[in-house]
Amino acid sequence: MNLFKKRNLAQKRRWRIRKKVKGTTSRPRVTVRFSNKNIHAQCIDDEKGHTVASASTNSENFKDLLPNLKGAEKMGDVFGESLSKNGITTIVFDRAGRKYHGCIKVFADGLRAKNIKF
Repeated sequence: MNLFKKRNLAQKRRWRIRKKVKGTTSRPRVTVRFSNKNIHAQCIDDEKGHTVASASTNSENFKDLLPNLKGAEKMGDVFGESLSKNGITTIVFDRAGRKYHGCIKVFADGLRAKNIKF
């Protein structure tokens, strides 16, 4: 399977999921993206169309984190704490077309450790 077809199928999965997953003011959507070098997480209110909270390993605080299981766990804890400070207790989790295992699962468990419900 060539690279173009793989990317095309991944994009279709993301679109199919996004049709069903909507974030509201009371339950914003949390999406996480793992690249080869970084982890990006956002909490998005789709009704208003703005980002409530975000965290990335590009910032100075997280330069030492890698996009592996340990980094995902740490990022989940820190991002869960950030959500709690903003008064967010329930979310809708958007895994962006990826399977719920490995880094995605560890990130979600880190959020749950900070009493974020989804």
